[in-house]
Amino acid sequence: MDKINFSFFLLLIFFPTCFFSQNQTINSVLNLESKKKALTFKEEIHFSKAQYYFHANNWDSTLVYSMKHLSISRNKELNDYCHYFRGFSFKKKKLFKEANSELRLISKKFVFYPLVNKTLGEIFLELKEFKKAIDFFKEIEKYPLANKQGFKKSIVYQNIGTCYLHLNEFEKAEEYLFKSKVLEEKDGNDSELINVYMNIANLYYLQYKDNLAIPYFEKSYGLSKKVNDFNKKRGAAMNMAVIEENRGNFKKALVYRKEFEQWKDSLNNQNKVWELADYEKKFAVAQKQKQIKVLEVENKLKDTQRNALFFSAIGLLLILTGGVYLYAQKVKNGKTILRQKNKLDELNTTKDQLFSIVSHDLRSSVNALKTSNSKLSATLETKNYDELNQLIIQNSGIANGAYSLLDNLLHWALLQTKQLYFHKESVHLHSVIQQIEYNYKPLLLDKAITFENSVSKNIFLFVDLDSLKIVFRNLLDNAIKFSKENGQITFSANEIDSDFCQVIIQDTGIGMSINTIDELLQEGELLAKKSNSEIIGTGLGLQLCKQMIKKNSGTFEIESELNQGTKMILTFPKTK
Repeated sequence: MDKINFSFFLLLIFFPTCFFSQNQTINSVLNLESKKKALTFKEEIHFSKAQYYFHANNWDSTLVYSMKHLSISRNKELNDYCHYFRGFSFKKKKLFKEANSELRLISKKFVFYPLVNKTLGEIFLELKEFKKAIDFFKEIEKYPLANKQGFKKSIVYQNIGTCYLHLNEFEKAEEYLFKSKVLEEKDGNDSELINVYMNIANLYYLQYKDNLAIPYFEKSYGLSKKVNDFNKKRGAAMNMAVIEENRGNFKKALVYRKEFEQWKDSLNNQNKVWELADYEKKFAVAQKQKQIKVLEVENKLKDTQRNALFFSAIGLLLILTGGVYLYAQKVKNGKTILRQKNKLDELNTTKDQLFSIVSHDLRSSVNALKTSNSKLSATLETKNYDELNQLIIQNSGIANGAYSLLDNLLHWALLQTKQLYFHKESVHLHSVIQQIEYNYKPLLLDKAITFENSVSKNIFLFVDLDSLKIVFRNLLDNAIKFSKENGQITFSANEIDSDFCQVIIQDTGIGMSINTIDELLQEGELLAKKSNSEIIGTGLGLQLCKQMIKKNSGTFEIESELNQGTKMILTFPKTK
């Protein structure tokens, strides 16, 4: 697959079209004017309701009340508004034929007729009828007061450029996209600039002008850091990953793909974990291949040296040297075999433990999902919505548990094979805990658990940010899992001295026995399955935490009593 096809294959996965177009939802100027009309014509009750539901994005109710108004009213001005409400609503419901019919019924005297042409252009752009879309957009291209219609001329330019880009008319596409770029840069709207830069980058990328395309991909990626639109963040990160893959730089591509993964919905996109693992596997394979080549050269060199020594030794003392050599080789081979056997035994033990974890935990999760889905099917027939809600919540919890297990297994495997990337930097502790709290807010609310972040805002740790988040997520997940309803979880910190800081995670959960604490603190040990393993778990997450804490030059302790809660005490170096 060549680089362009590969690039756009990835873009098609995550976006509805290859290129971005500007398509606003509700127009603020139209919104204000229709409200004024509703106040002026108070007797037109159906119009008032239609405009109210239109502004509330309730498309079905908008269609109902606008139709009621049209069936009885002779007010042509309000009728034009209602036809637009209906056309826009049909467009939002992807009923493009009906939307086109309604918008064609609007009089050209309608004060927002340029907006009608814009909406028709967007409809044909979505239908990929790009020449028709261009005709409608060009109708309003010369309109001098686009801002009074509630949209900017830069949007029209960008949509025209997008159409020409789809038609592979690159010169015209470049002309309009750069017109849009100039206006957007003057306005300083980062969110819209991202789309412009992305389209310009794709324009050059399609023409194999990588030296022109890549700077615009990089610009859009830089601007994505400043906006709150997760889709734009994801798209920018994915494009950078594709660029690096086309360059053959899998390590950088992997960093961008990890960033892309951070913005996705973890529940609805669980299968993307495997995709990430696949790319990490590619990177690992590339590294192993390099190592194999180095080893081959070293082996050839060793063979040459050994042969030279062998023939030299024969020339001096054939029998004695031959005997000593054979004996040394025998001892060497014996030690090598013994080391390999011990290593193989260790790997087999680890493999068996992992298979045990995966087979037990995933089998339990899948079985629970099967059972819950059977109940869900039965409940659908009875239309018991309360029970349906409980079953959906239960399925979500099971899926989250399986996802956490897979995530821990992935990071644990990367640690064991020394492929996990660590980069220590200054990290603001309070902000990291705030982010973790936000990620787990639904689980905390589900069990009515009070979360308190009493960490000082002046503390900065010198650690690897990604591994610190993994540690906090695992420990908070355990604290929630083992806490009862209406419990409390507290994050606090003590500055031991100028070099180290203690982070304390305390809960009011079920606690644990001394024996369990001792087993969890044993180095490199996974918990064997016990009678209460459904509560305690396998300890894989905690073992992962211990290794990552150690990688960050930290320490880990546990204080707990049964039914008295648990206190996890972590020590990390501070930023000097």
